[in-house]
Amino acid sequence: MAAVDGLIRRHMDSPVPVIPALAEHLISGSAKRLRPLLTVAAARLAGARDDACLKLAAAVEFIHTATLLHDDVVDSSQLRRGRVAAHLIWGAPSSVLVGDFLFARAFELMVGANSMPALEILARASRVIAEGEVLQLTRSHDLDLTEALYIDIIRAKTAELFAAAAEAGAVSAGAPPERRRALRKYGQDLGLAFQLVDDALDYSGESDELGKNPGDDFREGKATLPLLLAIARTGPAEREFWLRTVDRREQADGDFERVRELMRQTGALQDTLDRAQAYAESAKAALAEFPAIGWRPALEDLADFAVARKA
Repeated sequence: MAAVDGLIRRHMDSPVPVIPALAEHLISGSAKRLRPLLTVAAARLAGARDDACLKLAAAVEFIHTATLLHDDVVDSSQLRRGRVAAHLIWGAPSSVLVGDFLFARAFELMVGANSMPALEILARASRVIAEGEVLQLTRSHDLDLTEALYIDIIRAKTAELFAAAAEAGAVSAGAPPERRRALRKYGQDLGLAFQLVDDALDYSGESDELGKNPGDDFREGKATLPLLLAIARTGPAEREFWLRTVDRREQADGDFERVRELMRQTGALQDTLDRAQAYAESAKAALAEFPAIGWRPALEDLADFAVARKA
């Protein structure tokens, strides 16, 4: 991972000063580097002994970081990774364009890895992520969004990059198709678990742990799973409250605390975490294709971390 970080920092360089400054602001934050870690670990689990996966891992982090820059502009986010969001410092146009620069760097790294299958996997993932983000944007205030459609949204916008990161690592190791499929399944279910925990933490976490303000999803009117479950379980008596705060986003002091209490009363938060745990268990089960030694226990631990974390 130190080698991956080195690649990331070298490819952030540009003669245009705002590009490395803005990219450094985001990349040097409290990033977990889970996605590039997943690429390297999947490659090692699949038998890789060289460092062919490192460029792909750096490319995965650039894709992820680019999407964060774009998302923060779309969502008007105030914090990211414990820091003031980049668009509030450098402006929305610079944030969007530096995101584009990072996408371009990601594709340069993919080409440099000299693996057409890996390039295809990560290029497809970039398209699917964009489709998921647009779908979420068009349905963000939809109080009648189904749980099935919401899972489709997060499968695209979050889990697809986890899946592609793991599959690209397997490809770089020359893994056979059945092991590629197993690692892709692991990554996808890990990503779903990760996003569902994020959904829950936005209502249960604290800003000093999260690195962002709790309640951002609520303030932005995003219909995430805990909100959808709470809406479904509170009935017609609370319908006007949900229409005002989520649909029209006419929010007053105390509304967020009321939502948190309703989620506790209805079990919406716990059920979201239970679903995340189920996906984590499914991710671990996908690793049955591999011997229960070496990197497999580490990836199983990663699935457990995804649901046990507080940020």
